[in-house]
Amino acid sequence: MLAETPSRGGRTRARPVASWREHHGWSAAASLRRLMSRPVGTLLTVAVMAIALALPLTFYLLLGNVQKMGEALGQNQTVSVFLQPSQGGSAAQLAAKKLRDRPDVAAVTVKTPQQGMDDLAKMQGFSGALHTLEDNPLPYVLEVLPAQSVSADGVERLVADMRGIQGVDQVQDSGTWRQRLEALLGVGQRAVLILAVLLALAVLLVVGNTIRVDIASRSEEIGVLMLVGASRAFVRRPYLYAGIWYGLLSGVLAAAFAVLVELSLADPVARLGHAYAGKLQIDVLPLWLLASVPVAAAVLGWLGARLVSAWQLRKAA
Repeated sequence: MLAETPSRGGRTRARPVASWREHHGWSAAASLRRLMSRPVGTLLTVAVMAIALALPLTFYLLLGNVQKMGEALGQNQTVSVFLQPSQGGSAAQLAAKKLRDRPDVAAVTVKTPQQGMDDLAKMQGFSGALHTLEDNPLPYVLEVLPAQSVSADGVERLVADMRGIQGVDQVQDSGTWRQRLEALLGVGQRAVLILAVLLALAVLLVVGNTIRVDIASRSEEIGVLMLVGASRAFVRRPYLYAGIWYGLLSGVLAAAFAVLVELSLADPVARLGHAYAGKLQIDVLPLWLLASVPVAAAVLGWLGARLVSAWQLRKAA
């Protein structure tokens, strides 16, 4: 008799667990069948939620590619160092050698006054005026390419050092627009984060309102269940799974929308990259991000259903 007690107690403890697991399975299947029984309403709700979730994904994709484009076109642009007209070729070569020895400089090209004159002659409207000049007024120019690993602040320090080199007349740098681009990208990243939070809240409200209407339409059935002793957790479980299904389906559809946006941009992006001789490499949304969207949406759906069902059942009690 003593030997049978643990097994009998084990069976006693196992029955509630099996019943709890069985009800979870029934709730998940029943809630999905209920959603499929009204396909138009379910599709509209899921589509609205999917669009709300796809918007921050699209903005994230565009923002990341703008940043990539800025890095490709601006980070490694050369800095032009104009020497004083009195500086000759030997002084230009000496200054170029000093700059090449710096670790933050990738390459230095010396441009002679004659090369500068030839470049001007190729420009429309300048060839006729250049023939009237008796002497070449152009100075030697050093075209300095910063190292790829150098940050924007590092380029600024490099420019400041080059302005202090003896014989340098002027340093022309495109760093101003790079700083503006980085500032705009910072604003864009913050805007995408705020937009994602607001649209996540919208998803929460859509699921909550849908579950609220569903609970209100079945108030009599819920009342009967609570009268016969059903717990609130038992009653709200199918609605929680309905919220999970709404979120999961909308997350999958949002990821599909984002992939469609990528595919629609593939051809113009390829032409843009070809126009810049392959310097532009456009990114796509990472797989981990696309895979995490349905999971995050399911959590949002569960949370919206949990909050609303708890409030509705408290009112009905």
